[in-house]
Formats: sequence, C-alpha cells, structure tokens
Amino acid sequence: MHNLLRYAGQAIFLAVIAAFIGYFSSHPVYRQMPEGMAQIKLSFAHGAKRLVDCRKLTSKEIAKLPANERRPNTCARERIPIHVQLAVDGEILYDDVLQPTGLSNDGAAQTYRKFLVPAGAHTISARLTDSKRSEGFDYESEHRVTLKPLQNLAVDFKADTGGFSFN
Repeated sequence: MHNLLRYAGQAIFLAVIAAFIGYFSSHPVYRQMPEGMAQIKLSFAHGAKRLVDCRKLTSKEIAKLPANERRPNTCARERIPIHVQLAVDGEILYDDVLQPTGLSNDGAAQTYRKFLVPAGAHTISARLTDSKRSEGFDYESEHRVTLKPLQNLAVDFKADTGGFSFN
C-alpha cells in the first residue's frame, strides 16, 4: 500500500511538471516582429581605402632593405573610416561613420543593424563612402521593394560586385 501511494504521488508530480512545461512551451505567444511590420537588415564588413597612399620606393631605398623584405612599394596599413547611410522612402534610418577594426586600424569596418518598417512598397536608398572624398558617396544604390508582413530584407555591400545588394 505504501508503494502504491508513493507511485501515485510521483505520477501526479510528473503530470503537473509536464502540464507546466506544455503550457509555457506555447504561451505566451512570442512574436519577433509586430503584426504588419517587416524588417530590413543592413549587414556588411568592408575595408576602405588606405589612409596614406602607397608610395613607390626608389632603387636606393629598395637596396637598403634586407633581401627578404625587398618590394617595389611601401604602403601604410591604416584605413580610413567608412561613411554609410540607409534611407527608406527618403527618411534616413541610419547614418554613421564606421571605424576600421584591428590593432593598426587596418581591418574591415563592420555593421549589423535591424530596422522595422511597415509592410508594403518602399524605396530603399543605400550609400557608402570608402575613399577620401569630402562630398558625395562612392557607392549609391536605390531599390524599389514590396515587403510582406514579417519579411526580412537583407542589404549587403560588396565592392567587387558593384556595391549594394538587396536580398
């Protein structure tokens, strides 16, 4: 009789735990985005132009270098910051200057940002400067999209493929 009560108590205890886990596995309902909204993700890593242009070494300078370090040019490692801008329907959502990474500021500048926008038709403009120019942008792209509710649109940048891509 004692064993029967113990097994019944364990069964009730385990049933309560299972019910607790079952309820909280589906309640409260979690939504990553509010109803009727879509998400734009701007994400890239890009190395800008060098802060100081490469310089051709003279034959005397090359001769002074150890044999295993001789090269025709010398280049400083440090890169300039990148100016990036993202606008939706003419409203600027993101405008930042991204610093190069690395101990010598010679790595790629990086960003990863998410923006919630209402679902529907939008004109997305992306701009980036990776040179020493003081005005304007080196890369500009405008893309017309129709976003569905809960859709994710990725905006990426690759200089070797012509600039921004919208996927």
